[in-house]
Amino acid sequence: KSSTEPSAAQASRQARKGRTSSRFCNFPPFLVVQMQRYELGPDWVPRKIEAEVEMPPALDLEGLRAGGPREEEVLVPEPPGTVPALGISVDESIVAMLTDMGFGRNGCLRALRATGGTDAEAATNWIFEHSADTDFNDPLPPEEGGDAAPSTSGGGSVDETAVVSLVESLGMFSVEQVRAALEIFGGAGDRAADWLFSNMDDLDGAIAAQKSMMGNVGGLDNAAPAASAEPDASRTLDDGPGQYDLVGLVSHIGKNTSSGHYVCHLLRPCPDGKGEQWVIYNDEKVAVSENPPIPHGYLYLFRRRNADSNA
Repeated sequence: KSSTEPSAAQASRQARKGRTSSRFCNFPPFLVVQMQRYELGPDWVPRKIEAEVEMPPALDLEGLRAGGPREEEVLVPEPPGTVPALGISVDESIVAMLTDMGFGRNGCLRALRATGGTDAEAATNWIFEHSADTDFNDPLPPEEGGDAAPSTSGGGSVDETAVVSLVESLGMFSVEQVRAALEIFGGAGDRAADWLFSNMDDLDGAIAAQKSMMGNVGGLDNAAPAASAEPDASRTLDDGPGQYDLVGLVSHIGKNTSSGHYVCHLLRPCPDGKGEQWVIYNDEKVAVSENPPIPHGYLYLFRRRNADSNA
């Protein structure tokens, strides 16, 4: 008997339309919105995107609150093998270069581990191809049968490859100092480098203080982690209405990514207590801003309506 209806096997292979959505399970007190202000030019040099963004002074995101799967929705299972292995050592100097371009650290790590860990150009290409992925800035989950920590070549709790790379790139700290900083910040090279420079006046004293705080006066090799990787089931997420007001932004003064200066604007109460005014923070210079560059922001800070304004 002939029939034009597809068989079950044929139907299962036919392309079908689908729709994915991302929603909020809770609305935190503060919301940070990042603009993509960099792109690679024809010469593979990062360049600044000069575009005005009509950023509204208030956001109502309540309509994006997650309510769980609907009756007519079918959840698509996560495909296996889509997450790059975490056993690849990455070059922290390349991570720093990528984060300086405005990308999140998790996304940079994901790119490096997807491209071998040492090829900056390949990682950059991967970022521009995958920066719109919903999980781009999510923490990388542990590889199958392993944990989320990078592979190490030594007996310490941090990747010795990252230690050597950071020592060479910074050029002014000892191996022991860099290793201690990386252990304090769980292997995060950018945070470790910032901490090292911030404590140069008495670096050994700062390391000793951190050892004491971490409950390991004799050394950091066996120190307990600063925070558990497992979520605390007893804690509840801070939640509130999905209405936010714009209260701050960071903008860049300059023509390209290799020069210029970042400044911050915050919406603060007026001295007389009547209303609010924009204030510019430019290093040590603080002044009232009559015309804040809201259309040219790199980062925007929104505060939930019922959140503590002094937080």
